[in-house]
Amino acid sequence: MKKISRSTFLKQTFSLSSAMYLMPTLGFSIAKHPRYKGTAQLWQDMVKANDQHVENLLDKGDQANKHGGRSYGYNFAMLASAYCCADSRFYEAAEVVGLLDYTADKLIENQRPDGTINAGNLESPPDTAFIMEPLCAGVYILSQKADGRLDPVKKKIKGFVLKTGDALVVGGVHTPNHRWVVCHALARINQLYPDQQYVKRIDEWLSEGIYLDKDGHYPERSMNYSDVENNAFIALGRLLGRPELYAAPRKSLEMTYYYMEPNGDLVTTDSRRQDQYSHRSIVVQYLHYRYLANYDQNGRFAKICQMIEGFPGFDRMIVEEAFFHFMEDEMLRKDLPAGEQVPVDFEKLFTTSSLARIRRESTTATIFGGVDWPLIIASGRSVSPNFFSYRKGNAILWYMRMSANFFSMGHFRSQGLRHENGEYHLYQKLEAPYYQPLPKSLQHKDGDYELSPSVDGRFWSKMAFDKRPVSNVKTLESKVTVEENNGIVDLLFEVTGLEGVSVTVEMCFDQTGQLKGVESANDGEDNYFLTDGQGVFEKDGDKITFGPGIKKHDRIRRLDGEKYSVHFGSLRTKGNHVYLTGITPFTHKLTFQ
Repeated sequence: MKKISRSTFLKQTFSLSSAMYLMPTLGFSIAKHPRYKGTAQLWQDMVKANDQHVENLLDKGDQANKHGGRSYGYNFAMLASAYCCADSRFYEAAEVVGLLDYTADKLIENQRPDGTINAGNLESPPDTAFIMEPLCAGVYILSQKADGRLDPVKKKIKGFVLKTGDALVVGGVHTPNHRWVVCHALARINQLYPDQQYVKRIDEWLSEGIYLDKDGHYPERSMNYSDVENNAFIALGRLLGRPELYAAPRKSLEMTYYYMEPNGDLVTTDSRRQDQYSHRSIVVQYLHYRYLANYDQNGRFAKICQMIEGFPGFDRMIVEEAFFHFMEDEMLRKDLPAGEQVPVDFEKLFTTSSLARIRRESTTATIFGGVDWPLIIASGRSVSPNFFSYRKGNAILWYMRMSANFFSMGHFRSQGLRHENGEYHLYQKLEAPYYQPLPKSLQHKDGDYELSPSVDGRFWSKMAFDKRPVSNVKTLESKVTVEENNGIVDLLFEVTGLEGVSVTVEMCFDQTGQLKGVESANDGEDNYFLTDGQGVFEKDGDKITFGPGIKKHDRIRRLDGEKYSVHFGSLRTKGNHVYLTGITPFTHKLTFQ
């Protein structure tokens, strides 16, 4: 988009046609709706932020886009909101009509012959569906306003939306959440241009069933995609008049609170998707909590909303992005009900993913032993070796891992999580055999044997491993016992079996804090040893004390194992890394407080 001055834009736009005159308008405005009294400041902040984005689009053109391949869908919604909101300084501004028209042209320009858009995957129905949420919200907002100047852009965008609808009623998906993203988009298209084919396709997907385990996880166990799924089911329930679809997001959101750290970060360790190694904020779930808080008059959800409003990222993710949601959905504009207290002192075990959450006010601990077996490195499976994390206010231990130099089998990953007598038990047994000659009846003179995995799964070769006798089987048993008492956590490590194996315990603290009591590994990276005594990690007035330390060797490289290293991969993340090292038989007790 070529940058032009606002004055030029106004002149060009006002010269469109004398027939484009101002019509009566709904004129969304907080001031006109007393029921918005409790939401007044939030509304004003969102209007201001939305106006700023419109200003940026006018001044910088496409350089102001901030949603990647989905930008034009969001731009359309934000422009429509500004044009139709009486509190906006762009209310009924002709320059916005021109930008809406430009945005519709860009969407049409990028639409493929089958109705999809290349926005991530190529000609992807689900990626196109993601664009349709904001776009259709914007179209709906415009549809509520009788203004002749909008008629050309309304006609133009209708053609785009209907062509997209044709793609979504036949298009396929890749992942579990994609089904509901497509349904969400179809429900929005049906709201605008009702057609039974859209509802029929939604019902076809819904007939597969909505899976939610007893703890509240969707199949992907992902805090990233639970946001997508909760969003879809609330929209489907609202737009199709099917409130029974709110049951899944209710349960999911109840669980999500217990995954929340005091600053709003969400635990993602047990995810089956890419967020198992990243951080996610509960702020992204704000609209879902708010909708159900108002719909159900749920005081707990209202309290969580109030907490979220004070978390980092609220301005960026809600104030700057969510105005069009409030414009199109009256339930969001309502005042929240009175808040009810939510627990800040709890201990909760999620058995479906073998994850425990402990919170004592601002101190939290997470214990995880629920990876998917057999261990296969692929999206859609839980493989994180992060079995423990700990926080005291601003001081954060992002994760703890353990690795033994045992046939390059990588990190310790527990085979479940057991809770007995106030203790949490993590356990893994590894076996690495040597192979004997094949029985004569299975031998091939040409030496051409099946390409197959080794019994321990470390590598593949044309050796017909599963048909060979084994001998000299080496064993390593690793146990970690975790006990918590009022925020103080003891971890007992016991690694036995083959003697003389080097064991490395790795702790990754936040990158921006300060360590004391440790010695540098002098390798040019943020690596340290706790050789003995106590270590301290401090950040912004809060501190974690941990120890005692132990150092019996220097092995802190190639901890990931052959499954990763054969392809030059690594699970290492940014942070201050502190190591304890020992030799089997290895027993050591470590305390965090």
